Amino acid sequence: MLTQASSGGAQGPFDYFFTASKQRFEGYRDHSDGDQERVSSNFGYRLSDDAETRFYLNVNTIRQQLPGEVTHEAALHAPTRADSEFERLDQQRNIDSQRLANKTTVLLGPTVLEFGVFGLNRHVKHPIYQWLDYDVRDYGGFVRATDDREIGQFRNRLVTGFNVHNGTIDNQQYINQPGAVKGALAASNVDKSKNLSAYAEESFFIQPDVALVAGLQYQYSVRDRQDRYLSDGDQSGRRSYDLFSPKLGVLWDVDETSQVFANISRSAEVPSYDANTFTSPDSASLNAQKAVTLEVGSRGQREDLNWEVTVYRSEIKDELQCLTTAPWSPCTVVNADRTVHQGVELGFGTVILKSTLSEGDSIWLNAAYTYNDFFFDNDARYGHNDLPGVPPHYLRAELLYKHSSGFYAGPNTEWVPKTYYADNDNFVTVDEYILWSFRVGYEPQGAGWSGYIEGRNLSDTLYIANVAVAGTADENTAIFNPGIGREVRAGVSFSW
Repeated sequence: MLTQASSGGAQGPFDYFFTASKQRFEGYRDHSDGDQERVSSNFGYRLSDDAETRFYLNVNTIRQQLPGEVTHEAALHAPTRADSEFERLDQQRNIDSQRLANKTTVLLGPTVLEFGVFGLNRHVKHPIYQWLDYDVRDYGGFVRATDDREIGQFRNRLVTGFNVHNGTIDNQQYINQPGAVKGALAASNVDKSKNLSAYAEESFFIQPDVALVAGLQYQYSVRDRQDRYLSDGDQSGRRSYDLFSPKLGVLWDVDETSQVFANISRSAEVPSYDANTFTSPDSASLNAQKAVTLEVGSRGQREDLNWEVTVYRSEIKDELQCLTTAPWSPCTVVNADRTVHQGVELGFGTVILKSTLSEGDSIWLNAAYTYNDFFFDNDARYGHNDLPGVPPHYLRAELLYKHSSGFYAGPNTEWVPKTYYADNDNFVTVDEYILWSFRVGYEPQGAGWSGYIEGRNLSDTLYIANVAVAGTADENTAIFNPGIGREVRAGVSFSW
């Protein structure tokens, strides 16, 4: 059950928005109960006609039992059951976090200057294969300038900026005894990361509606681990990364509501110390992931139609893969050699009937489809195998009747029409599935009551929702997460 309340307002140069929510859920599976409490707010003050500052505050508390991955057989024939080892150790994910940030915007003629800072405190208590106790401190800031002016008779838009994002994770790992009892110390590290980036992007309009785009980003990152538990050897290490990412493209504004674009770019991603997934890179051996991507697409809208479509191909070197290597333990980050990600992303909404039952009503077809063709590129071990964990086709679609009064109703579906692999060896597959749901709601324009009720997976289909990918697996490897069976959701809100 989710309870949420929001409020906002403005008076003179001051404005605010505040929202708080509390969610309690009894999971579909055994040992998956939990609750979340979230508070978010922002407060703005207009310093002058050309300057504004805004503060942001986020406070979150999460308590979550973990049911764990199970075998293929268990996922499809006993989907509500949790993994017995997860229950025995009472595995959980518990997070308390607070984030405070500020952003200030100043108008300087044709230039918009933005700058800000942030700080994050997070305490993670995570009894899993070991009892993980992490204190996280992140901090940083940014400066961004957007200059939009004419040079000669041509419009020119230049965006430049600088980002800093640093952090420390003070982590202790203990033996996790049955019932989530913290035992003896098993590991102790201080992980520090530094991330500095500078970028510039130039959009020069050779025609009022056609821009040539060129950009460059430089990133400097450091990953440093200090091992404080030396009885099993010194695991300390340090690695730095210097990365350049250029971009070239063209943008055509076909009209005020539609665009066509094409670009080629190089991107880079460094290994991360992540206190949410607890994947700790070996800073002495992991390389940064680098990719060259070509994409072409269009986006836009009309009165009874909206769309967004992109066709892309990324050639990746040293892709960062998080592979399950042992039961009941977090995945291990490794570098793949060369891989390719290519495909299509398509989303659209269109009216197929208007004024069917009364004046002003309509029937909309909304759909989102992705085609994913991800594979190893002549890998020494995996050859041209498919990359695991991603279905080649995925479709979400909805047929929705809308009435001018605010009433709406209609069916929707989620469809994975083809199997896909769960491991790099391409030995174990995940089955295809189709889900049917139906929702009815009322959402009038303006203030007042609104609400909805939705039945999901009405046929109570047994399916696998996702997998924890592995290098090598078989049908008895516990890497499968079953999908949720038939359920009914409802909600009511009031605004004024």
